[in-house]
Amino acid sequence: MPVLHSTKNLQITAPATETSTGVGVFEYTDAYTVFHYGRMPDLVPGKGEATARMAAFNFQLLQAAGVRTHFRRIIAPDRIEFDLARFPVPDDLPLAPGVRSTLLPVQVLVRTELPQGSSVHRRLAAGTLTPAQAGLGTLPAVGEELKEPFVEFATMVDDVNQYIDAAHAQRLTGLDDHRFRTLLDTTLTVNRVLSKHARAVGLRHCDGKFEFMVAADGGLVLADSPGTPDESRLLFDGVHCGKQVLRNWYVDNGLEVPVNRLIADGVPRHRWPTPASLPGEFLPVMSDLYRSLSETWTGERRWSAPDLPAATSAVARVIGH
Repeated sequence: MPVLHSTKNLQITAPATETSTGVGVFEYTDAYTVFHYGRMPDLVPGKGEATARMAAFNFQLLQAAGVRTHFRRIIAPDRIEFDLARFPVPDDLPLAPGVRSTLLPVQVLVRTELPQGSSVHRRLAAGTLTPAQAGLGTLPAVGEELKEPFVEFATMVDDVNQYIDAAHAQRLTGLDDHRFRTLLDTTLTVNRVLSKHARAVGLRHCDGKFEFMVAADGGLVLADSPGTPDESRLLFDGVHCGKQVLRNWYVDNGLEVPVNRLIADGVPRHRWPTPASLPGEFLPVMSDLYRSLSETWTGERRWSAPDLPAATSAVARVIGH
């Protein structure tokens, strides 16, 4: 993900080259993003460490399931060292077949449920997606569980990621049919492992977005931070465990930043309006939510946060769903 849209700071320890991966360190910050705006004005205390620990746990969980990842080690409390690939720029696209040590320029999204906040509902209503394209016979109900995972693709080098079809995604990545199929199979394995773990700890892993890189030896490697609240939609007893509750508050109060319109109108980013700050009472509630989620997910009690029933009840009471 471009740094502008990320809540992580990147430190390059050893740069990647055309023939070798490098070494990078992500620092997980307390920032959050919504509306494709970039980092919002407020910080949620403890979010960065809680997310970093979930990411490290997930990489080890996935590696145990046979998934190759870019994870090297966690550097407590809030950093992760990883194998670094080159980030593609628009002039590099589509990637040449056989490219090495490069992040693939597409995100793979997997949806198993369609809760409130899922873009599928909005796109179906707007007519930019049809039920048939989503593998559905009719318009889905909010919260509907899909019979089969719905896999989509989105660009990664645009100001706002654009949904694209599988053929376009394959063309951008430069992968042949066999390797593109491997990409899809690996994605479904990652989703299955994360969803199984979510159920085991009382959560629902409704959807997730995943990024991959091509290693120096040509192998496909899972990257970024899979299964964390920044990359996956996690629900407990119908309450979003992440930034969706904040996005809902902005929308419900008429404070949404109209990023798509600003881009369409050619407004330079430095002239975009500054989003409203959150009410002060939201921050400790969200801090408890992220820490409780991390403790529930990893089984590691570090902060003695409220349990997830208490944390999500507080979110629903103070902020809303």
